[in-house]
Amino acid sequence: MKILLVVAVALVDTDGRVLIAQRPEGKQMAGLWEFPGGKVEAGERPEETLIRELREELGIETQEACLAPLTFASHAYPDFHLLMPLYICRRWQGVVQAHEHQGLKWVRATRLRDYPMPPADEPLIPVLIDTLAHA
Repeated sequence: MKILLVVAVALVDTDGRVLIAQRPEGKQMAGLWEFPGGKVEAGERPEETLIRELREELGIETQEACLAPLTFASHAYPDFHLLMPLYICRRWQGVVQAHEHQGLKWVRATRLRDYPMPPADEPLIPVLIDTLAHA
């Protein structure tokens, strides 16, 4: 089974809310909410992927020093196995705008379960709740 490496980030605003993005029509799992990020390209480090994806998807800039590894998900889908490190980021430049998603929402970690997410994203929620509750 193929292992797919995808990296995601929990952007946390000054009010302690987390950004989630809705997958666009035409993509697998369209309409579900996810943490921003994307596939790690050949020769790319996960941090480089996040910096690139945040620029492309949300129009913001961040630096590697602002990305802290938090946890990861390991999930078997029917056609592949997903390995997804989740980083947390509290500092970036620019205004978050939807370039590739249907919608964006800033949500309290305790409310993340109110939004349908891909199965791989769901196990990340308790870690975020615990992390942000003690921030």
